[in-house]
Amino acid sequence: MKVLNMALLLTILLGLTFSFAFAQGDGAKGKAIFNDSKLGTVGRSCNSCHPNGKGLEAAAGRKDLPKVINSCIEVALKGKRIDPNSGEMADLVAYVKSLRGKEAGSEVPKKN
Repeated sequence: MKVLNMALLLTILLGLTFSFAFAQGDGAKGKAIFNDSKLGTVGRSCNSCHPNGKGLEAAAGRKDLPKVINSCIEVALKGKRIDPNSGEMADLVAYVKSLRGKEAGSEVPKKN
C-alpha cells in the first residue's frame, strides 16, 4: 500500500511540475513567435514595430499582457488573436517578460 501511495504522490508531483513549466512559457519559443510574420496578414512581425523588444520593457509587468499582445496582433499585424490560455501565448508572454530590466532594444541587461 505504501508503494502505491508513493507512486500516486510521485505522479501528482510530476504532473504539477510539468503543468507549472507549461504555464510559465518558453521565452526562446516566444522570441521565435515574436519574429514570425505569420502572426498577421501584412508581412510584418511583432519585431517589425519592436526590434529586439524595444519599447516593451515596461509592458512586461502588465497583468493584462495577453490582451495587449492580442490587440497588437489584431490591429498592427491584421492577424487573428491568440487564445490567451494557449501555450503560444504563454511563450510570447514569457519572452516579453524576459525583456524587463534590459536596455531598450537590447538583449543586454541594464547596468545599475
